[in-house]
Amino acid sequence: MSRPQLGHRRIGRTSTAIDNLRAFVILLVLAFHSSLAYLAFLPAQAFTFASPPFEWRAFPIIDSQRSVGLEVFCAWQDVFLMTLFFFLSGLFAWPSLKRKGVLAFVADRIERLGLPFVLVVAVLMPITQYPTYLQTAVEPAIGAYLRSFFALPLWPSGPMWFLWLLLSADLLAAGLSAIVPDWGERLARLSGIAGIRPVRYSLWLLGASAVAYVPLAFAFTPEAWGQFGPFAIQLSRPLHYAVYFFAGAGLGAYGIERGLFLPQGALANRWRIWLAAALGSFALWLGITAMVVDSQSRASAGLRVLNDLSFVLACFCNCFGMLACALRFAAKRRAWLDQLQHNAYGMYLIHYVFVVWLQYALLPATLPGIAKAGIVFAGTLLASWAATTGFRRLPPIVAMSFAAGRGAVARPLS
Repeated sequence: MSRPQLGHRRIGRTSTAIDNLRAFVILLVLAFHSSLAYLAFLPAQAFTFASPPFEWRAFPIIDSQRSVGLEVFCAWQDVFLMTLFFFLSGLFAWPSLKRKGVLAFVADRIERLGLPFVLVVAVLMPITQYPTYLQTAVEPAIGAYLRSFFALPLWPSGPMWFLWLLLSADLLAAGLSAIVPDWGERLARLSGIAGIRPVRYSLWLLGASAVAYVPLAFAFTPEAWGQFGPFAIQLSRPLHYAVYFFAGAGLGAYGIERGLFLPQGALANRWRIWLAAALGSFALWLGITAMVVDSQSRASAGLRVLNDLSFVLACFCNCFGMLACALRFAAKRRAWLDQLQHNAYGMYLIHYVFVVWLQYALLPATLPGIAKAGIVFAGTLLASWAATTGFRRLPPIVAMSFAAGRGAVARPLS
């Protein structure tokens, strides 16, 4: 039985599970960034602030305490987490377009994604990166830092790259509606096969993501990033993210309370298989990646392509493994998850400043890397949660950037 209606959507078991999953993955994002200073492969010294290629954008703080376990944890998240975000966001694109119309949908996306991107990148990122500068600074004064910051050939955006790229996907969906008004219904008819023949659907999605990812990964390498001004992008993944966004859009147009997402459907009933596939595919990718890294520039073209294909498989299995586990175990309302949902988007927007400053503050501490990561995560969780609540009391132009509709992650990230 479905739950009483709240907002625009009826809250069934699947909707509850997806909302809970969206809140949970925000915790994973916080844990991921909290761990980055302690990865085993990092160099002994911090990256110099003014020196290209500005690798501190990915690792703003480098601590002498390291953990191989955290490296595996972050590698696991890197395989699937942002792809899952695009998929989950796509689920609500078509219903939102149909309900609001193209112009209102675009205005809403700009308000919920574009405005926060501008505010956070313009205001919080200079504050966030000051500890990064201090690690290697000859002149630690704030004025010297600001001169170095404004002399950079780019504007650091940190994890906010996701917002502008998701906004681009939403604008693409809106533009497509202007050209092909029924594209959602067409995609829904194709996606309906997922609940009836999940293996066939899986092969289609795997094939599409391989075509989207492998050529770019081979051309640019999987790790390469590009940036123009504040707009950063991982060069191997934009088409891959688009595939998952529109895969989510097709399933969302078909209906998230039916087909593949049924509480007794192919995902929920076979969660053990999906979980085993997630772990096995990740181990496969990890092993092949280690071979590529060990061989460095001597890696053959065949091995590199095999590595890229293993990423495609691991990404797919882990995305749907997470969905399967959520449908099986997270289909009930929980008070703490409701509160997390209400604050999750704001926490995503502001968490990075707390992560970087806490990592910097812990540099002198003689604690294991995993202990430091735990302290940073706990501090960031509490601080960003409290700050999000406080920001809603500020003037409207700021407060609306942190506003949460039903299931705080559901609206801003959709």
